[in-house]
This record gives sequence, structure tokens and C-alpha cells, in this order.
Amino acid sequence: MNILGISGYYHDSAAALVRDGVIVAAAQEERFSRKKGDEDFPALAAQYCLDEAGIGLDDIELVAFYDKPLLTFDRLLETHLAFAPRGFPSFVRSIPVWVKQKLLLQSALTKEINALGRGKIKSDRLRFTHHHHSHAASAYYPSPYDSAAVMVMDGVGEWATATLGHGKGAELTLDSEIRFPHSLGMLYSAFTYYLGFKVNDGEYKVMGLAPYGEPVYADRIYDRLIDLKDDGSFRLDMQYFNYCTGLTMTNDAFAGIFDGVSRRHPDAPLEQRDMDIARSIQAVTEEIMLRLAKTLQQKTGERNLVMAGGVALNCVANGRLLREGPFDNIWIQPAAGDAGGAVGAALTVAHAESEKSSRTLSSGADGMSGTYLGPSYDDDAIVACLDSFDAKYERLDDDALSQKVAGILADDKVVGWFQGRMEFGPRALGNRSILGDARSPAMQKMLNLKIKYRESFRPFAPSVLRGDVAEYFDLDTDSPYMLIVADVCENRWRAEDAVDQARTGIEKLDVVRSDIPAVTHVDHSARVQTVTSESNPAFHRLLSAFKAETDYGLLVNTSFNVRDEPIVCSPEDAYRCFMGTEMDALAIGNFLLRKADQ
Repeated sequence: MNILGISGYYHDSAAALVRDGVIVAAAQEERFSRKKGDEDFPALAAQYCLDEAGIGLDDIELVAFYDKPLLTFDRLLETHLAFAPRGFPSFVRSIPVWVKQKLLLQSALTKEINALGRGKIKSDRLRFTHHHHSHAASAYYPSPYDSAAVMVMDGVGEWATATLGHGKGAELTLDSEIRFPHSLGMLYSAFTYYLGFKVNDGEYKVMGLAPYGEPVYADRIYDRLIDLKDDGSFRLDMQYFNYCTGLTMTNDAFAGIFDGVSRRHPDAPLEQRDMDIARSIQAVTEEIMLRLAKTLQQKTGERNLVMAGGVALNCVANGRLLREGPFDNIWIQPAAGDAGGAVGAALTVAHAESEKSSRTLSSGADGMSGTYLGPSYDDDAIVACLDSFDAKYERLDDDALSQKVAGILADDKVVGWFQGRMEFGPRALGNRSILGDARSPAMQKMLNLKIKYRESFRPFAPSVLRGDVAEYFDLDTDSPYMLIVADVCENRWRAEDAVDQARTGIEKLDVVRSDIPAVTHVDHSARVQTVTSESNPAFHRLLSAFKAETDYGLLVNTSFNVRDEPIVCSPEDAYRCFMGTEMDALAIGNFLLRKADQ
């Protein structure tokens, strides 16, 4: 049975193709449209999925959508009525869109799908799944466990904001939920907004900023904003928030809690209080997640936990769950946000309506294929692209390419690495990556300012050979999706003198904290990706070549894009990004380009 999964119309639209319960292809629309966070119907992503599977719409038994629009509309109406007349301006702006588009989504989706040029379907082939069930299915069904506790947390989906459940065999049951407007995702996004970052994009920045501060405002959050119970359930005091009725996340009363200081302007310099606020909401978020996990483990008796929803992308909290939580094993859907809902919706329908609904686990491996579910490009396509730009390149076999790139990286240079199928989800995991030497004290600043063109405080992640991970980090388990934060091993720390210890705020960046400073955050932590020859042979070969060159089996790995652009998808995207930044070299397939030759 072929099922096309669709998520869209809010943010991070995506499409996925599931065949007999196996994920064949998945991609976000933004990668093709080049519009970051693209919320439109994922036409280009859906076309790719069909083409990758070698089928048309005539071969699609069902199309699954990741949300139930009528339930969401019910929430909007009830919310506006509950807060009337305060929410009238917002109501006037949103309702016409719903009436014209989203309430008629079945016919709109049918029209959009049939416009793909891949055949026709009728509306009776559409299925709509609950938002949180889509998230839960995306976490449980591809996980490597035959049974697991399930935790979903995001901003909101229909009415739910946090959902707890249990998966066993092919059965997935969601037992309890926290309902809108009480939302951990919305709470974190409110602080994202207050700190001057963009909601649904800047949450990573809050997490990266937190280690520069202290949780001095945590008590104010507990006392004024949230009533947190021992079991992890909570209620927000809505007088401080504006997201139910207005066009902003917070209001003047919220600012009053933090000494009356208004929302930070996005272009204003970051101050110590901003860093302390970031650390405070991060600490609160971690505590809530730990309490919910404890309750869930007591309820299910499970030793395995799977997670999805946007909050599950908080890799610092995930690291604490792994170290301090009640579960032995944790698996997180790498596309945990709304994009992953396309996979979850398709898997939900596959298990509900297919006779082949049993789960097949392959020797402990998960079902996400390393997230390498996007398009790939053969040599002919790469050569055609490079020749169209009159690019200068050399062609190398696999081993020679790895050895040459390893040598370039060891010389403190930056390399764009474009290989195989594109990753699905927000992380570049060795196929659409920008790479550097983790030993370099200058690499973190250089990547931020000259390559990524983003804020200097943001950390970079290491990709490390799986067999070497415990040599560098306080971690000895698989972390293939860069969703777990762990400390750098203490024996690699560098002693700090009195001047270094006295530094505050962004000045902390100037301290060399370990022998792998480019991936060591100011609190000695790192967001780790482990790499095996089975998961990514080409990337593993490069890491091995770099180890042979330097004795270090890890590299800095950041996504192949610049600020406010999606990760590159095609050879053309990669070449343009390479030429538009200060990257030194580009390895694209088996072709190597040096900037000096162009």
C-alpha cells in the first residue's frame, strides 16, 4: 500500500511517501521552493516523493493529512469567545482565511494534489489524522523499540499541547494530554519572542544563548507565569500572554515581571539579563520535561521513551532526560517538528487501514534511514550543473576524495560537503553539511561570521566516529540525529586563568575550553552526532581519513546554508552557497572544487 503523507499550511510544510509501512521518501517544501519554513502546500516535495518511489497518483491508495482542521477551527472559535472582546481584531483577521481555505481543506487538498501533474485522485482517498497522533506515530513506528512510552510536546495541535501515551507492537495509544492555552511550546516561544527572536525559528537561539547566563529569573517564572505540579502537569497564567487573542506572544504585564523592560529589539545587542532570561526558561523547560517523563514511566512501566513535537528538538533537555530521567533508552524523531507530521500521518493511516500493519524491526536499527530520505544527484547532473557555471573541478575516487578533503580540513580550511540523499528534518547530518576542524580555536567564530553570517554566540556541533565518541564526550550511546547534548570529557578541558574566569556574556567565547574548542560550548557541552559506516559510508570514510591525518576522529558539522535560507538541496544550491560565502572548498559527489581555482 502506497500512502502519501502531507503536512502544511502552518509552517514547515512537507511530504512523505510510505509503502507497506516503510518510509521511502520525505522532504520539506522549503528545500525546493527556497523559502525558509515554507507553509504552502508541499507541491514540489510531493512531486519528489512520487518520483523517488517511481509511481503516480494512480498508484496511491490513500493521502494522509497530519491535522484535523475542524477541531482546530473549534479551538479558535472557543478561544476567541472565551477572551472576547479582547480578541476581536485577531478574530476578524483569521476567520476569513479559515472560511475560504481551511474549512474546505478536503476539496482544496484534492485540487492541489491533482495539480501535481502525476495523475488524479478523488477526495474519498483523503484521511485526516489528529495532529499529536501524527507526531506520536512519527516517533513510535520508526523507532527501534517493540514497545515504548510516548511523549509529544509542541505549541499546539488542535487542542493538545502535550500528550502522553504508549506503543506496543503495532498498537499506539495516547492516554492523557495538556490542552491549549496551557502549552510548554508556547511558553518557550513567548520567551523566544520577548528576547527578540523569531517564533518557530529562534528557539534554537534561546537554547544556545542559555549557557551564557544564570537561572536567576526561574523563581519569577514559577511564581508568576506557571503553576507546575509534581507530576509535570501545569497551567499558565494567561494574563501575561497575548497569543490567544493578539498578534504577539507577550504583553506589557509579561514585561512587568522582568522589571518592566520591553521586548528586546531584534537588532539590539544582547545583554547579560537576556542571557539570564534564556537560561531561566531553559531550566524551567527541562524541569517540566523531567517531571512529565517520570510520571509517564511510572504509568507505563516502560524502559524506552520516544519523543516528537517541536519541544523534542530541545537537545539540551534531551541530554538531561538521558542522564537523569527514568528511562534507559530514548529515541527522538529527527524531524520532530511539523514536517515530521507528514511521516506520522502516513504511518498512522498505514497501520490503521493496511492489512500489513505489523512492525518489522531490523536488528536494532530505526526506520528513518538516517534521515537520508531526500533527493540525490548522479554524476551527470552534478557535471551539468558545474559546467553551466564554468566551474573548475577535479574528479576523484572515494578514497582520494576523502584523503584530500581531510587534508584541506586539517589545514584549518572550511569545506562544503554535498553527498547522497538530502536529510529530512532541521539537521544536516553529513550529506548537506559545512565542515571544519574541531581543534581550531578560531573555527567557531569564523564559521558564524564568515560562512553562516549569523550571531556569534551560537555553538557548533561535532560529528564523531561512533567508536570514538566516549573518548571526547560523556556519552557512550548512539546519537545519530544530533539531538542529544553531552559534556566534553573533563580530561580534555583546558585550565582557565583568572582573566578567563572573570569573563561574562559574549566575552566567554574568547576562552579556549578544551582541545576541541570549536565544538565546546561555554558550559563545556556539545550537541553530538555519532556516525557509523552503516548509517553514512561516505561521511564515515571522511571522518576516518581525518583521524588518520590528525588522530582526531571528529569534525565540526553545521548545515549547508547561510542565515535565513533553507539547507541546500540541489548541486546548483550548493554551488551558489559555496561561491557566496568564504568557504575554501566544495566536495560535491566525487568532484572537488577549490575556491582559489574559481
